[in-house]
Amino acid sequence: MSDTAPAPAPRSTLATDPPVATAAGLEIAVPGGPVLLHPASLTVRPGQVTALTGPSGSGKTTLLRALIGHFPDGAAVTSGTLDVLGHRPDVLAPAELRNLRRHRIAYVGQDPGSALNPRMKIRSIVAETATDPSDEAVLGLLRECRLPVDDGLPDRRPTAISGGQQRRVALARALARTPEVLLLDEPTAGLDSALRDEIAELLRDLAASRGLAVVMACHDPELVEACADHVVRLTAPQSAHLPSQRAAGPDAVPAAPAPTAVGEGLRAQGISVAFTHRAGRHQALDAVDFSAAPGTATGIVGPSGSGKTTLLRILAGLHPADSGSLTLDDHPLALTARKRRREHHRRIQLVPQNPLDALNPSRTVGDALTRPLRLHSGLSRRQIAGRVGELLEQVELPADFAARRPGELSGGQRQRVSIARALATDPGYLLCDEITSALDPETAATVMDLLARLRTERGLTTVVVSHELHLIAAYTDTVHLLDAGRLTARGSTAELVPGP
Repeated sequence: MSDTAPAPAPRSTLATDPPVATAAGLEIAVPGGPVLLHPASLTVRPGQVTALTGPSGSGKTTLLRALIGHFPDGAAVTSGTLDVLGHRPDVLAPAELRNLRRHRIAYVGQDPGSALNPRMKIRSIVAETATDPSDEAVLGLLRECRLPVDDGLPDRRPTAISGGQQRRVALARALARTPEVLLLDEPTAGLDSALRDEIAELLRDLAASRGLAVVMACHDPELVEACADHVVRLTAPQSAHLPSQRAAGPDAVPAAPAPTAVGEGLRAQGISVAFTHRAGRHQALDAVDFSAAPGTATGIVGPSGSGKTTLLRILAGLHPADSGSLTLDDHPLALTARKRRREHHRRIQLVPQNPLDALNPSRTVGDALTRPLRLHSGLSRRQIAGRVGELLEQVELPADFAARRPGELSGGQRQRVSIARALATDPGYLLCDEITSALDPETAATVMDLLARLRTERGLTTVVVSHELHLIAAYTDTVHLLDAGRLTARGSTAELVPGP
């Protein structure tokens, strides 16, 4: 079910234009499997912003992707109707569907960085499919998407810019095709509040100046309030989560453990890394120190582009530092995962911002959890099968989810599976990169409750990168503040981060 609530006063001058997309009683399901979208209806008009809201599992992304005819494996429209620019995407011939996607409708997904060719420079990525590929037009699009063009960014590659910048590059690339309909999945996920406000203003400007129909899946009520003309609220089926054995909650986060011996825990000293491009060098991290004592919850915060994710990836061994050192329990830790011992791989696990970075969409959840168990557990095949069910139970998901594929899960469920995959190695350190950025507030809180419980039960050390300061304030003991690649402060969260 869904209901449409118009904003108090339509902002668009094109509100009387005929709709460019409609859905009526649209239901999408996997035959014999889960219902991914319960009957929903919407009307999309040019010059307006339509927001899809609702809890995790309500089908926001499923409905958004249905508008471009992209359905999860095995899923199909089981009832209702769908029309986009005079076509039915669910039954459109492949050649016509490609033409619709290429020329008239653009989609920017929840993890836009994965759609950017890591070997191409930003200016080439935007120009590749542009109706006007001139350098002047490309730079204009980057400026329009609130990106700097005078500091060498157009000549960097996607891996040398922040996640927030990747999101805006993907938006510029989508706009370069001059589409009639723009679809955005969580357009401000992973962005700080200042950038969120800029993106809200940008979306309003795009709708008004280009007559563009914008549809966004969004859990951020402030963004919805700032720019949406209409809101379609989707409702989720009964939760598929198992009842938590221990409802942690912010007030139940355990106090920081007693001080440990000097050197214990995960530490970094003098970490520097720079990205080189045609216009010079961009200093991503500049002599940054970091420490996380055993059993603690440590936050890393700062504006978009401040180096948070780069620091986390260096701790995980996924990006080499130019200088500096790492230690684990006062023993040297190699800067790259390739040079680390198997035990270090087991003990330090990364949970990425986008769970599909860790989950192969063509493999089942059971397959995803089985692989690390085979590599690190030493269990028999029968024992591994039982352990998969235990891991799902630990993250409060039913054991039968092992047979599902990632596309059949909600964002919150995928994030839980990603956490279960990291837990399969029995790690000591869990590095979490913006793992709640694309979740609605209630689901985000339950995921953080889950981490707090696991930390207590398993003695985990958690390191959390987040823009959501209220979660950092509620769920961490210590915090590191980054700005422009430099560590500006570190210490007690209660002293450095204001509470809710």
